[in-house]
Amino acid sequence: MTDPTTLPQQGGAHTAAHEEHRVSDDTEHTGTADVIAGAGPVGRPGERATVRLREGEPEEAPRYAPEWLQLREPADADARALGLLEPLAKRLAELPPQEGGAVIHDLGCGTGSMGRWLAARLDGAQHWVLHDRDPYLLHFAAVASPQVAADGSRVTVETRRGDVARLTPDALSGASLVTASALLDVLTRAEVETLAAACAGAGSPALLTLSVAGRVEFASADPLDADLAEAFNAHQRRGGLLGPDAVSAAGEAFAAHGATVRVNPSPWRLGPERAALTAQWLRGWVGAAVEERPALRTRAEGYLRDRLAACEAGELEVVVHHSDLLALPRPVEA
Repeated sequence: MTDPTTLPQQGGAHTAAHEEHRVSDDTEHTGTADVIAGAGPVGRPGERATVRLREGEPEEAPRYAPEWLQLREPADADARALGLLEPLAKRLAELPPQEGGAVIHDLGCGTGSMGRWLAARLDGAQHWVLHDRDPYLLHFAAVASPQVAADGSRVTVETRRGDVARLTPDALSGASLVTASALLDVLTRAEVETLAAACAGAGSPALLTLSVAGRVEFASADPLDADLAEAFNAHQRRGGLLGPDAVSAAGEAFAAHGATVRVNPSPWRLGPERAALTAQWLRGWVGAAVEERPALRTRAEGYLRDRLAACEAGELEVVVHHSDLLALPRPVEA
């Protein structure tokens, strides 16, 4: 059996996140033991596991392991910026009433964690439209969807399997809000501009959370931290993807359409109480860095071994920085 701290060979790091349709059992061959599908580096540029972003990709639905999405959900919930909810709620309260309540489109919904977090923090009836490429996860999200809003009003859901790259103002017609988590950083600048234009055309605010910020802070520093972070950020920018530049690019795109943009920090704070998530994130972070810069491999294997040992001993603490963006477009004329 492969040492669980061994990094995959160059190109093999795709297995953790790119072969999302299954959780690999043949760790002896991949060198990615104990890595949950979806927790590792992205494979093909322009695709995240649960959202088809471009034309011409295979039709079969890739899949994040629900275990990974469930593992990260509490950290995501704690990280999201509560300070953006007040201006969002104020804008939603100003909208004309709609039968069935506010219509909220959740792009790349995965298992529906955004809805479970946000629906219970907003007043009034809501109808969530869950978008994802994976029918299995859409089913999971629908079954586990919230049923009541903050004030006890009814929450309903529908699911749509589709391609984020095809979003148009017509697709978002009637939307009160567009949401997404961990999406912006796997888009190109053109795709972010398309998203901003679609939201502006529909007159819909956008709450886009948990985009990578390109900064990682360990409580106990290591000389290799900076090299790995730089390599990871370069990996995130492969194929013209925005990676850690996504939030600034999105802010510019929404502002160009006249939206008011606010950005708040939303860091993961990982420690002994989230050791399982920390270990999964660490393997994926180091694996992506080594895939980008294979010369780091020898040093990175020892680094990963030491960091995982500290994690198992309850001694590893790390802040993984993200950003949340709220864009409030100009209201559409009646």
